[in-house]
Amino acid sequence: MTLRPTSIPDYSTTISYGNNNNTNETHCPDHELWEWLTAHQPVYILLITVLGIMLNMFVLTVFCFHKKACTIAEIYLSNLAAADLVLVSCLPFWAVNMLNDFKWPFGHFMCKVINVGIKMNAYCSIYFLVLVSIDRYVALVHAMSHGRMRSPKYAKLGCLLTWGFGLLLSIPVFIFREVRYFPEYGTVCYLNYPNHNVQVICDGILIIFSFVIPISIISFCTFNIIQALKLQAIERFNAENTERKATILVLAVLVAFLICWVPFHVITIVDVLLRGGILEGCHFENAVDISIQIFTYLAFLNSILNPILYVIVGKNFRKKVRELFQQWGHQRKTLSDSTRSNLSSTLKTSV
Repeated sequence: MTLRPTSIPDYSTTISYGNNNNTNETHCPDHELWEWLTAHQPVYILLITVLGIMLNMFVLTVFCFHKKACTIAEIYLSNLAAADLVLVSCLPFWAVNMLNDFKWPFGHFMCKVINVGIKMNAYCSIYFLVLVSIDRYVALVHAMSHGRMRSPKYAKLGCLLTWGFGLLLSIPVFIFREVRYFPEYGTVCYLNYPNHNVQVICDGILIIFSFVIPISIISFCTFNIIQALKLQAIERFNAENTERKATILVLAVLVAFLICWVPFHVITIVDVLLRGGILEGCHFENAVDISIQIFTYLAFLNSILNPILYVIVGKNFRKKVRELFQQWGHQRKTLSDSTRSNLSSTLKTSV
């Protein structure tokens, strides 16, 4: 029976036992580095949680309560904020798990639900970016021929299908996540694959559907978007700065997502090759284990970068924030004036 030196929410915590030939045990770990990671991970997770909840709630508040309806790009970005909010809301459970020496205290059902929430973010986040990339591509490159496809109704339908697709792809996590007591480790929430082939299939699904396919689509759209912006191929967009501003924001969000998530997916591919026996070596295995830890939490950092980018890059978003505060200020003033008027009328009647 083997367990990796430390645990990551959902992605690589795998205990093998019985006749399972998968051996992920690291025989020559860098104990000092593992201890440093273990000591600092809970603090990092709690920081990501607090900032992520505050910032993504702020974004959702602006998009939902502004008097003007969301644009198509904003519909996708608001759903991206919701997916990030789901992720950061699940992370505190793993922080507690780490502080509890990786002994899962929340029961079998929560073990499944929390990890499904994290897995859904991995799928939904990138597919919301796929949708917004396609929208920017159509808006800048094929506006005349496919403009009718860009409607809030289709955008909302696309978001609904994306949530359903993310939930569908998270079913293996719900099935194979279990809580079990092991004398060596205590009560552990872990992925209990029935055999190595099933584990390889699940890893393959993660790599193909959350990396290869979406990154290919995003790369194609992004290349053409940049070309359209650079060459100004469609003259009417010179006058319509709204589309260009929205596109620049989307490109910034895409770059941040790629920086945060590509290392995780690359190291996941390396890990699959390592567990398949294609790559081997004690120190190499230890380096992969440590890299998975670091790149996983780099990926989680993306959940707080997006709201910051909206404020820094998104001129339209900043405008919406100002208008929302003005809207609330006007409502408060109207309510206050109404209250004073009613009080004055009451006093006059009493006299």
